[in-house]
Amino acid sequence: MTAETSQTLDRGLRVLKLLADTDHGLTVTELSTKLGVNRTVVYRLLATLEQHALVRRDLGGRARVGLGVLRLGRQVHPLVREAALPALRSLAEDIGATAHLTLVDGSEALAVAVVEPTWTDYHVAYRAGFRHPLDRGAAGRAILSARHSPSAEPGYTLTHGELEAGASGAAAPLLGVTGVEGSVGVVMLADAVPERVGPRVVDAAREVAEALR
Repeated sequence: MTAETSQTLDRGLRVLKLLADTDHGLTVTELSTKLGVNRTVVYRLLATLEQHALVRRDLGGRARVGLGVLRLGRQVHPLVREAALPALRSLAEDIGATAHLTLVDGSEALAVAVVEPTWTDYHVAYRAGFRHPLDRGAAGRAILSARHSPSAEPGYTLTHGELEAGASGAAAPLLGVTGVEGSVGVVMLADAVPERVGPRVVDAAREVAEALR
């Protein structure tokens, strides 16, 4: 810490980071140990963060990240979208299918950037703002695959008819981007995804990840 920084704010941010790194929340005692401060300080930090909906406590007293963090996170979407657009345009034109960047928003997958090809006679209408469960559709399944095997080599997920009848999808997770959980993919009107699409989607996801680092 230096004279120009706030110790209290620093501790509050550390609390948020600790809570963001766990799926099960943390108790006051656990936070006290990790922060190296007494329980009274932790209680005050949590009470302040709760007032801003950045932290919530369950019936068992475990603290978790609150929904207020999602509201802050939504402001990041325009910056992420802008960084991803060049790779998405290239992907859409190359494959001739609608390309999209999808991020996790709570328990759902949220399309934050969509690019449609310019040269095809028809393509799937897929709009930014479209939401769907994480366990349905290639975009959400790709994200879940990265959660379950975070150290695995980059791969892709294929689906058919899960979100729209007659449509197939391919998606690859974003890897190595701190604070961003998402995927890059395409959706097309086809019974099956052509063989070359999967590896091309992996390349596009890598390009977007590099743009976001």
